[in-house]
Amino acid sequence: MLMQPHILSETLSRVAVGLARLKGMNDAAAAPENGYELQFDEWDWEVGVGIYGLIRHAEAVGDKSLMEAIARWYDWQIGRGLPPRQVNSSSPMLPLAVLIDHVDRPDFEALVKDWADWLMTKLARTEDGGFQHVVKERMNDGELWDDTLFMTCLFLARAGQRFGRQDWIEEAFYQFMVHERYLADPVTGLWYHGWTFNGRHNFANAFWARGNSWITVAIPELFSLVKQVPEHLKRHLTYVLSAQVRTLAQHQRPNGMFCTLVCDPNSPEETSATAGIAYGILRGIDLGILDEDLKPVARRALAAVLERIDETGIVLEVSDGTPMGHTLDFYRQIPNVPAPYGQALVMLLLVRVMAEKDGLEG
Repeated sequence: MLMQPHILSETLSRVAVGLARLKGMNDAAAAPENGYELQFDEWDWEVGVGIYGLIRHAEAVGDKSLMEAIARWYDWQIGRGLPPRQVNSSSPMLPLAVLIDHVDRPDFEALVKDWADWLMTKLARTEDGGFQHVVKERMNDGELWDDTLFMTCLFLARAGQRFGRQDWIEEAFYQFMVHERYLADPVTGLWYHGWTFNGRHNFANAFWARGNSWITVAIPELFSLVKQVPEHLKRHLTYVLSAQVRTLAQHQRPNGMFCTLVCDPNSPEETSATAGIAYGILRGIDLGILDEDLKPVARRALAAVLERIDETGIVLEVSDGTPMGHTLDFYRQIPNVPAPYGQALVMLLLVRVMAEKDGLEG
């Protein structure tokens, strides 16, 4: 019964309002009184993922007022001055590269082009030309993180498609390949959180769930954002995704959740990863790159996620932003917080499920 369309619609609305209430990480205020207004104060990855979920929701229901609210948030942030450019501050550029299809804003278009060019020419690189995971706190010299593909490369692919820049698209393709080389485990198909060329290792060898969910989401999103993916690359990434998802399915908890460390059932269950994995599976099935028999994994995950949304629309059991861990205990001890990316990944999942007539019943 939880999966009936009207229940899903009402839940999606609550989650969207929950996103609007967030002024910062772990800082939820009362909902704005005068219409829908995003209050998140910082331009960084957390809200970038959040707005991507929100704008896909606005597109799905044709909500022009929601598009206008998103545009107002960008006006506010740009007007006050944007932070230094790095991997995580590139995340809000993905929804902005979608927003320009819905608003007539040459200034937004110019920013998208300029930021994409910056990624191509100014972002620090590792060996093999990988995008170094530079963040506001540190340079992370010589490090590749699985987060990077969602935070930068989906934007670069989208901008390349939008403005006819094949070189931007090809760079996004290349980054998927180089990150897969160093982060994907050939035995399990799961992805490690990070790799460093300084010592050449995968840090704690952590199969971090939300990091894996970025990949489960990013590969189908890449195929959706770019009209023509070369057949050899599509075949390769399809096998990469399938291997990952098959192992993820083996480690889903009986209640539908995934744990912070995928292979450690004693680590905390984590809602944002569970929602992202379910969404990625469904999008993969839509695109014909994952098998239909994986749908029950998504159905169980959806039921678990719905149980972890409170009355005010805040998604519960979402782990805080997670820097690179050097021990597995580090991941086990990350606290839970209200976070825009938790709201976003749940919104993406709900928007996708609402498009399916059976609501994933059965």
